[in-house]
This record gives sequence, C-alpha cells and structure tokens, in this order.
Amino acid sequence: MRLGNSGHRVIDEGFFSDGDLDFATRGVLGRAVHGASEVGEVLATVARVRHASDWSAQWALTAQAVEKAADDARAGGHLASARSGFLRAATYWSCVVDGLATASDSDGLLDAFRAHRSAWDSFVDCSEGAHVRVAVPYDGGTLPGYLLRPDPSGEPRPTVIVTNGSDGSISDLWVPAAAGALARGWNAFVYDGPGQQSMLFEQQTCFRPDWEAVLGPVVDALVARTDVDAQRLLGYGVSQAGFWLSRALAFEDRLVAAVVDPGVVDVSESWTRPLSKKMVAMLDDDGERHAFDRDMGLATKLPSLGRTLAWRSRPYEHSDWFDLYREVRQYRLDPADAARITTPLLITEPEHEQFWPGQSQRLAELVPHADVVRFSAAEGADRHCQPLGRLVTEDRVFAWFEDRLSGIA
Repeated sequence: MRLGNSGHRVIDEGFFSDGDLDFATRGVLGRAVHGASEVGEVLATVARVRHASDWSAQWALTAQAVEKAADDARAGGHLASARSGFLRAATYWSCVVDGLATASDSDGLLDAFRAHRSAWDSFVDCSEGAHVRVAVPYDGGTLPGYLLRPDPSGEPRPTVIVTNGSDGSISDLWVPAAAGALARGWNAFVYDGPGQQSMLFEQQTCFRPDWEAVLGPVVDALVARTDVDAQRLLGYGVSQAGFWLSRALAFEDRLVAAVVDPGVVDVSESWTRPLSKKMVAMLDDDGERHAFDRDMGLATKLPSLGRTLAWRSRPYEHSDWFDLYREVRQYRLDPADAARITTPLLITEPEHEQFWPGQSQRLAELVPHADVVRFSAAEGADRHCQPLGRLVTEDRVFAWFEDRLSGIA
C-alpha cells in the first residue's frame, strides 16, 4: 500500500510488499538512532528475508552473532562495547519473538522471549550500577520493571514512566523515551504490565482496560524510592498505551505531564474496520454469537489473517471470536473519563497513521487543554509511532516535557 509520495521507490512502496514486514523493518531501522540497532546489521538481515516465514530465523542468526560479540566484550572487560551489543541483540531477539508470535506454529516462542530478556538483562547488568531492577507489587505478585538512571549516584531525578503497547518488548522502549530521558539527566522506568511480554509469556496474564489499576502501583513503587523525584513524574504511552495511559490519567493525578504516541480513543476500531457492517452489528446481539463465530472461522482460513488474529488475540481474555471482539470493545475511552483528565497531555499525530487514524484529534477534543504535535511524511516522520522519525519526535516531545517541568522547584 502506497502511503507516501516522495518519488523514492523504497520510501513510498516499502522494503517488502508485505505491509507487516515493511513496517517492522522501518521500526527496527529507526532504533539505530540510540544504538538499539545498527543500520548495516538491519539491512544485511532483511536482505536475507524472502518470505514472512524467513523473518524469525534470519533475525535469530543476527541476534546470536551480535550477542556472541557482546559476551566476548564483557569477558574482556569492555563493558561499553558489551552494553552496545547486548542492547542490539535484545532488539533482534525481539524481532524473532514478533515473527514467531505470528507463525502458525509458535514452538520456540517462549525460548525466543527468554533469549530476548536475557540479552536485555545483560545490557542492564553491564551498566555499572546505573540501571536497576524494580519489582512492582501488583495483585498479589509483582510486575517486572527497570529503573534506568544516568548514573549510579542515586540522586533524585525527574522520572519518565514508559508504558508499552500491545506487543512491544521492554527493549523497544529504549528509543521512544528511555534514551531521551537519560540524555537529559532524568530517569526512565520501563515495565511489563498484565498481558505484556513476560506477564503474558511466563505468567499467562491478560490485558485489562482499567490501566489505573496498573499505573497506580507503579507510581506507588517509584515515589517510595530516594532516587526518584516524586514531584517530577512524567508519563509516556507508546502505541496502544495511547489508550491505557489516557484512561489511567482520568484516575491517577500524580504525574506532572504525559505524552501519548499516538492518541487512541477506541482500540477496537483497528479490529472492526475490516469487518462488514453486518458483522459489526452482530456484536450487539448475544444471539448472533454462533453466526459471528461461523463467519470469523471462514475468514480466518486465509493464512495471513489467521496468523495476525492469533497473535493479536493472545493477550485478551476470551473463549471464542465473539468474546474476543466484545472484550476488545471494552478498550474505549469514555468521554466522561477523558474530561476528568487534569494532567497536561501532549498527543502525537503522525501523517498516515494506519492503526487508529483520526483518533489523536478525537482525543484532543475530549481532553481539556490537550496539545497536539503533528508529524509528516515530508520530514520522514509519518506512520504509526513515527518509526523513521524518532529523533524528530524526541526533540519535540522532550522540549514539551522540559517546559512542563520548568516551573517546578
């Protein structure tokens, strides 16, 4: 699908005719700006990918080679080189996880996830004490989190709490927000919430729409720490967290400011858009369950659709297709809740947003005094979460954060 009009074939038409592979390639290329990938490694890997079925295997080869070099650097006492390698390896293992999650046979998915998390943990361990693990008490257990700090001094600092989207990894949060926070002398806190990565793969938890029940415990854990300035907490929501963070802010007011990238008012629109009007109407009638499941069963005989839905549905609690779509419809921001938000909110709005088009502006109309920052194809920063415009995004978003913090002693 052509989204741009630059006159350059690769930029307009993509690296792959498969839209999912093309978007994934743009995303991993964009992570090079803060060292979470290497352009040459990315291009060499995707050059070996001929079909979607090749994706995981080729990224595994790259991840193994990069991680081996990082292991050797660590053994030789070269911690800066080791950190660089482990961070890139975590990104590449994340690509393996993404590929296996959409495969018809997901054998090896848990092993790939554990390889990803091992590389990330090695990156943290090579930080010379700057980055630390923080377990967040939650629902009788804990959420795994990491406080990423500029140095190990323990000085109280502004802290950006970064909430992930539906399927992103912990390492995916390095470029959108964590590295930018550290460059400004702030902390960044990244974590897995229910239904995300380790909480899904290892603890089999599911998503929940009322993210205030998640963000609240995260804030509680951070304000209790001496290396976090409790008066200068910031929030950053990536992708589907554009909904989760907005919803949480209606009930959690301890953040000084927050950014959602992009704005999401109704998660379910990305699910129901491909359905016929008749099938959407079925979801309003419990008596149509059998007919809806029958029609979805026929539709998912298309291999690509079946794989995508199997991947996307995994974190939602459901027993059949009807339950799944009804559950996803719970992920809507009530206008009354949006009107309750008092935290200053910045909403990104990229040109050619493909998952929730128009919803950034809709969110801005619902939230009192929200600001919108737009990104365009002309500046190379279009599409969902601006995959090839991460520094452009960071510069504008963090300048806005700095302005919000400037009046706080």
